[in-house]
Amino acid sequence: MHIRRSLRRSRTGVTLLSLAALLVSGCSAAGTTSSAGSTAVAALVALPRATPSALAPYYGQKLSWRGCGVPGFECATLKAPLDYADPGAGDVRLAVTRKKATGPGKRIGSLLVNPGGPGGSAVGYLQQYAGIGYPAGVRARYDMVAVDPRGVARSEPVECLDGRAMDTYTQTDTTPDDQREAGELVDAYKEFAEGCGAHSARLLRHVSTVETARDMDILRAVLGDGKLHYVGASYGTFLGATYAGLFPNRVGRLVLDGAMDPALPAGRLNLDQTAGFETAFQSFAKDCVTRSDCPLGGKGTAPAKVGENLKAFFRKLDAHPIPTGDPDGRKLGEALATTGVIAAMYDESTWEQLREALNSAIKDKDGAGLLALSDSYYERDGDGRYANLMAANAAVNCLDLPAAFSTPDQVEKALPSFEKASPVFGEGLAWASLNCAYWPVRPTGEPHRIEAKGAAPIVVVGTTRDPATPYRWARSLAHQLTSARLLTYEGDGHTAYGRGSSCIDSAIDTYLLHGTPPADGKRCK
Repeated sequence: MHIRRSLRRSRTGVTLLSLAALLVSGCSAAGTTSSAGSTAVAALVALPRATPSALAPYYGQKLSWRGCGVPGFECATLKAPLDYADPGAGDVRLAVTRKKATGPGKRIGSLLVNPGGPGGSAVGYLQQYAGIGYPAGVRARYDMVAVDPRGVARSEPVECLDGRAMDTYTQTDTTPDDQREAGELVDAYKEFAEGCGAHSARLLRHVSTVETARDMDILRAVLGDGKLHYVGASYGTFLGATYAGLFPNRVGRLVLDGAMDPALPAGRLNLDQTAGFETAFQSFAKDCVTRSDCPLGGKGTAPAKVGENLKAFFRKLDAHPIPTGDPDGRKLGEALATTGVIAAMYDESTWEQLREALNSAIKDKDGAGLLALSDSYYERDGDGRYANLMAANAAVNCLDLPAAFSTPDQVEKALPSFEKASPVFGEGLAWASLNCAYWPVRPTGEPHRIEAKGAAPIVVVGTTRDPATPYRWARSLAHQLTSARLLTYEGDGHTAYGRGSSCIDSAIDTYLLHGTPPADGKRCK
């Protein structure tokens, strides 16, 4: 999930949301499949062990490493087939970076990392954090490696709208009060989808998670590794689990932190995640009212009342946006304010920043703080340019699963369940789930179980109050994977590795360095 610039980067993952193209996997049929019912869907089928002859040139390619302007890192370009069903139809070029093992100690191999999204730049994550911030012992024994998935950042990025159009899109009201406003939201989704179709027609049909997982296997072979060692956060867990399902015999040491449940349709994913954000907000609210600077209630105020006060503030912004000092003239309305609050739910270390931003907005009518949180979430820079996070997020999600809702009427029928899941965020997240309904490319994926029979032990990590990947997803994925070991962090925030728990970090480091997984069911506080 992506929180950048003014907001301290989450130490293990980037965010996977973009509020107007929303949710971890923001597009699939509004079913009610639950974790307990995951056996009702088919399992992902492993690919044949033998490499097809048509793919041999890709598996046999040699990377040409070069300096890339970041001390200690090398960069290269990996070629993969645009269409695995027709390898002769052309290539897609993928950006790869690595930092070689520093020693001491015998080199174990390459450790591939992915921070999530879909849409997060793995190259940026490795160069800015993992390659310098992972434990020294891990960096000593592994070549740290990352590849931007197809359609993301440096790997032929999906493009949809320019910066000015994106400004308009991110400010679109996702809590329509009447049919006119609902129509404006639908028009915004259509314009975004049409822009993606116009600017990225060649790639848009070939950015699925399955294709990206197959790209990772080519990279594994090209790097000279017999097994894939991997740490994936958030959406990166879905990518890593997909790899395990396709290539179980090539699984090395896999860590899936902040796990997704591949057996759920997007409607249920969205609803579960809505509840996850409510859980995170409840934790924030309980903490906020103990602070002297809490703008949403004083000592003893119930969390539900804190939520009501925030909703009342959002309603005021809906009617009367407030100034932000933005050079492009943007004001803080309900949509941007909601995104700013959601951005701060990923890491409890940002709660202080959120309180300051809310104080400025509520008491001083200054929306700059919440706008900065929103901009960091959307990866908008000071010059009004957006990274391709939102475009890639929608492109992958809308291809991986059928749309959550097909019409505004379906959203309206689902509103009570979403608002029950989160009185604060439910309405907006329900309407945000409509974005894939107008996508120009039909989905190629369906909900499925991932068993990865025959794989080496895989560590699945879940955080009990994770806002974006609810803990039940980790339990479900661990139940599906035949070799999984479930590692639980009892706490707040999105993902667990590298976020301050010595218990979690020690368990994962031991697994990565020695191949010894934690006992299944191990819990850390």
